[in-house]
Amino acid sequence: MFDLFSGLDLWVGISLVLALAFVLAFEFINGFHDTANAVATVIYTKAMSPYRAVILSGIFNFLGVLLGGVGVAYAIVHLLPVELLINVNTGHGLAMVFSLLAAAITWNLGTWYFGIPASSSHTLIGSILGVGLANALINDVPLADGINWGKAIDIGLSLIFSPLAGFIIAGALLIGLKWLYPLSKMHKTPETRRDVDEKKHPPFWNRLVLVISAMTVSFVHGSNDGQKGIGLIMLVLIGIVPAKFVLDLNSTTYQIERTRDAAIHLQQFYNRHSDSLGEMLALGKADDADMPDLYRCEPKQTEATLKGLLKDLHGVSSYNDLNDDERVQVRRYLLCLDDTAKKVGKLSDLPSREKADLEKLRKDLTSTTEYAPFWVIIAVALALGIGTMVGWKRVVLTVGEKIGKQGMTYAQGIAAQLTATAAIGMANIYSLPVSTTHVLSSGVAGTMVANRSGLQGSTVRNIIMAWILTLPVSIALAAGLFWLSSRFVG
Repeated sequence: MFDLFSGLDLWVGISLVLALAFVLAFEFINGFHDTANAVATVIYTKAMSPYRAVILSGIFNFLGVLLGGVGVAYAIVHLLPVELLINVNTGHGLAMVFSLLAAAITWNLGTWYFGIPASSSHTLIGSILGVGLANALINDVPLADGINWGKAIDIGLSLIFSPLAGFIIAGALLIGLKWLYPLSKMHKTPETRRDVDEKKHPPFWNRLVLVISAMTVSFVHGSNDGQKGIGLIMLVLIGIVPAKFVLDLNSTTYQIERTRDAAIHLQQFYNRHSDSLGEMLALGKADDADMPDLYRCEPKQTEATLKGLLKDLHGVSSYNDLNDDERVQVRRYLLCLDDTAKKVGKLSDLPSREKADLEKLRKDLTSTTEYAPFWVIIAVALALGIGTMVGWKRVVLTVGEKIGKQGMTYAQGIAAQLTATAAIGMANIYSLPVSTTHVLSSGVAGTMVANRSGLQGSTVRNIIMAWILTLPVSIALAAGLFWLSSRFVG
């Protein structure tokens, strides 16, 4: 870990430390901001004591980060264009990192202070979009090129539809439970059970399901939200010390050969489909002279890109053998080839079997660029896990009592948590970031409607306003901070 500071001047080294501290602070805040939602139902229903719930939730968040992979992490990283990610060992790169982190932390702390279940995911993504758009304006780049719009749309759709799905599915699940077990004690609120049955805790099986589902929500929260922290740290490392992190320098000779072989097979794949892809990729028409001074990912430059990659990787058994500029160039080649392959894979006239082969080649191409050092994963897991153990009270009260006009029943807690687990788990499979906050709180709202408990207008209005405002506010904050800081760094 500490070798990343070797060769850095004092200013860059201090900036790197501060940037890493900002990311870990963001994850710490994310822990007590978002994870309060994961334990809200289990604490409110008295299925577990607050102390035990937050400790166990912290542990399961830690495990979720540790075992979650990096798919969601790089979905976050790839929101920004390749040029901004690579060419940032400058004051503008540092401005980018600090602007998006400062904007995200400011909004997260503000909504937490007022007990509003706002989304850290929305905040982070909005901040990244703000920096990308501001960078485009500052450098007179078309806004269409300022961010990766394809990835932004995919993520945006997942963030919009996951709360709607949570609302509908949780409500339907509660209706199913009421139909199957109409007289069950699971339909009582904690207050009713205490006053009528004179018992403090839920019935055994209800309590067991509540506890297990809460810990599962914590695990999938860690595996999804924790990856956002991993993506942020990789964004910082790639931005400030690119030579050390644009490629996985610990890649084995076999992994590098697999990447090189993937490029060769990709070349063969395109030649095999030259009739349908010839015009899109300008096959047989492009040469090295077509490569622009400022590298841009253009499908018509695919042949030149493949030639450049194979030339740079020829005889290479370790990425440490490449100089700094060559490492950056290899990453550019790989990212652009992957981007073009993704576009080709969406063509309707390509057979499904060929699309599957292309997907495998994409994974081999990016296997040494989409990674995270183990110390990064551990640091994020610790920050998120420790953050879980503080600051949970404000949001627990909102989720448990202030969404509906009546208190939450055990069945409602079970339905909301099972829905959140399923929704976030599916998002992890497809490497899409979602909001634990919005999925769970919308799930609770869905059960309130299904139970005909009614909704508290003021709280629901605050949650919806936070949902609507988070993206534009975080975009504006990050863009404004980036514009201001860019003026100072020139």
